[in-house]
Amino acid sequence: MLLEKPKLFTTTKEFIVVIGFLATIVFIRLLWIHQEYREFVTKPFYYTQATVLQQYTKQKWGKSYEVLKLKSQDGYEFYTTAHLKENLSGYRVRIKLIPDEGIGYWEYLRAFYIKAKIKKVYDKVESKKSYLLQQIARQHSDSHIVSFYQAIFLATPIDKELRGIIAMLGVSHLVALSGFHLSILWGLVFGLLHLLYKPLQQRYFPYRYSLLDLGIITIAVLGFYLWFVDSPPSLLRSFTMLTVAWVVLLLGIELLSFSLLSFVILLLLALFPLLISSLGFWFSVAGVFYIFLLLQWTKGHNIWLINLLYIPFGIFLFMLPAVHSVFGVTALWQLLSPFLSLLFIVFYPLVIALHLVGYGGVLDDLLLWLFSLPSIEKESILSIEFFGVYILLSLLAIKSRVALLSVFLMALLYFCYLYLFI
Repeated sequence: MLLEKPKLFTTTKEFIVVIGFLATIVFIRLLWIHQEYREFVTKPFYYTQATVLQQYTKQKWGKSYEVLKLKSQDGYEFYTTAHLKENLSGYRVRIKLIPDEGIGYWEYLRAFYIKAKIKKVYDKVESKKSYLLQQIARQHSDSHIVSFYQAIFLATPIDKELRGIIAMLGVSHLVALSGFHLSILWGLVFGLLHLLYKPLQQRYFPYRYSLLDLGIITIAVLGFYLWFVDSPPSLLRSFTMLTVAWVVLLLGIELLSFSLLSFVILLLLALFPLLISSLGFWFSVAGVFYIFLLLQWTKGHNIWLINLLYIPFGIFLFMLPAVHSVFGVTALWQLLSPFLSLLFIVFYPLVIALHLVGYGGVLDDLLLWLFSLPSIEKESILSIEFFGVYILLSLLAIKSRVALLSVFLMALLYFCYLYLFI
């Protein structure tokens, strides 16, 4: 009989104390940010320097104007509109902001809209990843393909048209860097290091533990990558979870634990309170939650069945209500999502290798064909009441098989509603 692994928290009281302590820190930090928010929105105007992250054209009443997404030197992101002839994406600007008390606190935590006037345009910012972005662009002729690869490698925003195509294919989770990408990168880095390490270990230091030695190097490499791509919220959550999971494995503590997931979530919010308003962060959390839920109730099942059926198709089904509580885009091509997710496990390391040797454009025609598929779509936003019940039952499903069955039936019925009547 195998010994049961110890839990991260030995008692319920210990769990409540730690979680309560972290929740208190989160609350205090949000209060502090609220004070900054009140000072900001009551100012008549505010000057700052900012970098233009993205720019695109919109039309209203027959007139065109530019929408700009910027990140200020103070760290917050905001949108504004302007009538411009040139594209300022990547440029640093001096800008006058005109705060408005109509900006809500929740909007302030995210990327809010504000009236503004650009006073001066400086030179284009050469970021630490500019060279790599240029190298990727040189290997492709289509702008959508360039945008796609730059996003999956370096977490850059994708253009508006491609974002719509990606949503209709149901593969937004494959384009936005997250735990899926990080787990593949962990396998690549750790696996390649292990090929070199194993013969040396067997000959010179058989007493060493490969998970410790190679894990330290792999975590360092992935940590540098996280910093290099500017720490997007979903990737930050994934890296923290991965690091904690590595430490837990070293200590021999139970890994598949909802208390561990709760601890990581609150630890991240305590360190980076602005994550509380990030949809990418919460979708990432939801994805891990349902993976844990599936793994908990399928213990003892065939490992291939779990990895090739339960996880990709189960997560697609269980995440439908969560995604459609915010985004309404629905298309039959989204049914390809589980299959594309499985193919991506091979596709991602393959295209990394192809770009490293200068043959990144080999699969461009295949991708362009895939991007040309979506055409018919509809909008369907899930009601808040249905979603509330769904979340409650999902939490109860941690302990209750009946609740798990209820969650499955609700997700299945919603699936039928979405895709049988398009």
